[in-house]
Amino acid sequence: MEPTTVIIKDTSANPAPLGLLAFGLTTVLLNLHNAGIFEMNSMILAMGIFYGGIAQIIAGIMESKKNNTFGFVAFVSYGSFWLTLVALIVIPKFGWVPAASSSAMIAYLVMWGIFTGLLFIGTLRLSRALQFVFATLTILFFLLAFGESEAGASIKTFTGYEGIVCGASAIYAGIGVLLNEVYGKTVLPLGLIDKK
Repeated sequence: MEPTTVIIKDTSANPAPLGLLAFGLTTVLLNLHNAGIFEMNSMILAMGIFYGGIAQIIAGIMESKKNNTFGFVAFVSYGSFWLTLVALIVIPKFGWVPAASSSAMIAYLVMWGIFTGLLFIGTLRLSRALQFVFATLTILFFLLAFGESEAGASIKTFTGYEGIVCGASAIYAGIGVLLNEVYGKTVLPLGLIDKK
């Protein structure tokens, strides 16, 4: 009897638009606060938990099923970033632990900046749109870290506007992937890299 080969076709949805939009919308809203447009409030924290956090982690898990290691690592990591950021803000208010010091927050943000810079190298094989997202995000993390120092207090508003640009670029990339797939043609150019 001849062995039978079964080919399993992946018919699951592309999770990249969800992950990029979750990151982008949440980043824009937080940085509207950083730019001084409104106060830190429950809207930002809720977005950080449910859309920036949980939705990105779901997108990352879906990316792993599609054998996309970059998408898996990026979305699960940045989803976890949003959850840890909300925890850093909220947990001290319950009196469980002291709030993180400025030096601790600088270390936290610098590590995320280094991590993002390393992921940026991966985007050099993906698309110009993702290169822009990861480049501006790397800059954002280092600006936020500098802003935690006494010398950096004066750049907080500028940092907020840079973060809005970063978030908006992720929204563009997410909508671009979504619309290009829906229409079966380039609606929004993403600058895909030829991997040959």
